[in-house]
Amino acid sequence: MGRHGTRSSADGPDIGRQIHQLMAELFPICRSITGEGFRQTLRILQRHLPLEIHEVPSGTRVFDWTVPREWNIRDAYVKNARGEKIIDFQESNLHILNYSVPFRGVLPLAELKKHLFTLPEHPEWIPYRTSYYRETWGFCLSHRRLLALEEGQYEVVIDASLEAGSLTYGELYLRGGTEEEILISTHACHPSLANDNLSGIGVAVMLAKHLSSIPTRYSYRFLFIPGTIGAITWLCLNEASTPRIRGGLVLTGVGDRGPITYKRSRRGDAGMDRAAALVLRDSGQPGRVIDFHPYGYDERQFCSPGFDLPVGRFSRTPHGEYPEYHTSADSLDFVSPECLAASYEMIRKILGVLEQDGLFINQNPKCEPQLGSRGLYHSPGAPEMALLWVLNLSDGRHSLIDIAERSGVEFSAVREAADALAAAGLLIEKESRQA
Repeated sequence: MGRHGTRSSADGPDIGRQIHQLMAELFPICRSITGEGFRQTLRILQRHLPLEIHEVPSGTRVFDWTVPREWNIRDAYVKNARGEKIIDFQESNLHILNYSVPFRGVLPLAELKKHLFTLPEHPEWIPYRTSYYRETWGFCLSHRRLLALEEGQYEVVIDASLEAGSLTYGELYLRGGTEEEILISTHACHPSLANDNLSGIGVAVMLAKHLSSIPTRYSYRFLFIPGTIGAITWLCLNEASTPRIRGGLVLTGVGDRGPITYKRSRRGDAGMDRAAALVLRDSGQPGRVIDFHPYGYDERQFCSPGFDLPVGRFSRTPHGEYPEYHTSADSLDFVSPECLAASYEMIRKILGVLEQDGLFINQNPKCEPQLGSRGLYHSPGAPEMALLWVLNLSDGRHSLIDIAERSGVEFSAVREAADALAAAGLLIEKESRQA
């Protein structure tokens, strides 16, 4: 990372396996935007990172929103007339409509069906549904099981609570060489869904461990928050510090087998946007960079016009573009250690570009300097074209990112050329390039 170092003990061929193991530990927990499941998740993450845990009371006004009441669930089931559990929360936490209010009663099948959710197009899968801001109750089940229900009376029990409490989120701040920050945010509120978003949690944890082990130019702030309301709450409580944010990534869906998709920030040309595009270009792997649009994950909060932060979104297959999204098919088998490791490495390289960027000034700008006399001609560490491009564009106005974009030369070669030329006294660094 940066000119300070590139690897840590967390890196290596088994990084994907480590991420997958952490995901497997977190998978059974029933998480929501508030409650003990979220706290339990953060406590597990505290074994890996010195997270600071924040509690924001229910009823707190955060811009146009209000922190909701806290939801906790202990059990939920539906029994048929024979006393058999035909829907059981203990079997899968996806069976409950997340944020269901407490309920006990006996209903005929016709009434029960009004509270049941299925996926007819995927009859073996359980959908994931929520009711955060509308008080109701319900169950999710496979369509195959729904079709098998018989006429009769059904006992319904939802042993849950919805009462004053708090919204919880985890935060880690890593001090770098400057107070300028890079923000890494991931939503940690979904229950047993692997790609969305245990993958983002796992990759963020390993990135934080890596960055904590090396010196960095930027400071880094990691957020493990409930989706939407968590980002809104954090922004409301930390508005005064947001001008320090020079770049950011929202991590979600980074473990599936699809190609990388980077979604630009609202600005479209922020340093983070350009660094991501360069790394994807230089990787030679399939992938795409898409423009910002005001729908998706928490990038839409960070990029709201009142903040307009340079925060993009890093994912593989975007939400809604794979059938397993928000279903029981988003299992631990749906993600792979290899893809998790590749996502981690790609993000690490993006951050590395931001760390290594800079503005340089050519100290011999009148015609080309003689490279051979300085041992730079045909240098194995810095190709000649990289040297020439860096010399030509190092006028104090073009950053190394600018040079890599214009020349088509890999950023790593551009940086190596700048280092070699600086060591030979042909360049001096003007200032750090802001993200």
